[in-house]
Amino acid sequence: MKWITREKAAIDRIACPWLISRFIDDNPEFIFVPAAEVMKDSKELTAIPFDVEGAELNHYYEDGEERVTFDAVMKKYKLSDPALKELAKIVRAADAHEAMAVPESPGLKAIAQGFRLISKNDYENMDKQFPVYDALYAYCKYKLESHRK
Repeated sequence: MKWITREKAAIDRIACPWLISRFIDDNPEFIFVPAAEVMKDSKELTAIPFDVEGAELNHYYEDGEERVTFDAVMKKYKLSDPALKELAKIVRAADAHEAMAVPESPGLKAIAQGFRLISKNDYENMDKQFPVYDALYAYCKYKLESHRK
């Protein structure tokens, strides 16, 4: 499938491609364009828009709290893995305007901003950041397993 979003990705627009490529789509194609072009280009390219105004997969409110696009993707594709839910808390707190604090989130926000600054484009940024999300996912699994013991 083709997926399209705003260029100059940082947190949610890198976390979502990671989530999509690891749990939803075996062979995704990601397209990054200026914000004003996402919805128009999504129709022309038959691509699924995300993290942009007017898209189904975007920030929303639930129980009075802002949810980010990572949450919207999990909800739409019925991803219920407990470790992903923990990771969603970290992504949400790093990306949402009104998020509740999660200890790992300031670090994720700093890392995401840093990778955006040192990457020549969004594709290089994804390549550099995907291992961060792999590690955070492993950490979330470990955290949940160690609490069960």
